[in-house]
Amino acid sequence: MNPPKHIVSAAAIVMNENNEILLIRGPRRGWEMPGGQVEEGESLQDAAVRETKEESGIDIEIIRFCGIFQNVDGSIVNTLFLARPIGGEPIVTSESLETRYFPIEEALNKVTLKNFKQRIEYCLKADSQPFYIEF
Repeated sequence: MNPPKHIVSAAAIVMNENNEILLIRGPRRGWEMPGGQVEEGESLQDAAVRETKEESGIDIEIIRFCGIFQNVDGSIVNTLFLARPIGGEPIVTSESLETRYFPIEEALNKVTLKNFKQRIEYCLKADSQPFYIEF
């Protein structure tokens, strides 16, 4: 079986009623927003909802599509959504060693991998959406 030529992922920036962001702490990448690869036959929105539930235990409702970050050399397309929690409880999994809500500034300071902080910042600025960022 040949690996896919492109990878498509979907992630959610989940904001609760206290204006806090949901983050998971992964074993390899540290603190980040929940998300992952879109499966065959799955919509982008459904993937963001599924990945958030699998990684954090939180059920979400998508509020809006925010934009795309494309890693051109890596053939990876990352789609981003803004969402709100509608149920569930934070859990720990093999993909998320910790799941917590943080005030916006604290969340941004915790996210240190690649351009993940920038992705959150873009999703919080409705006037810059939809965005398309190549890197």
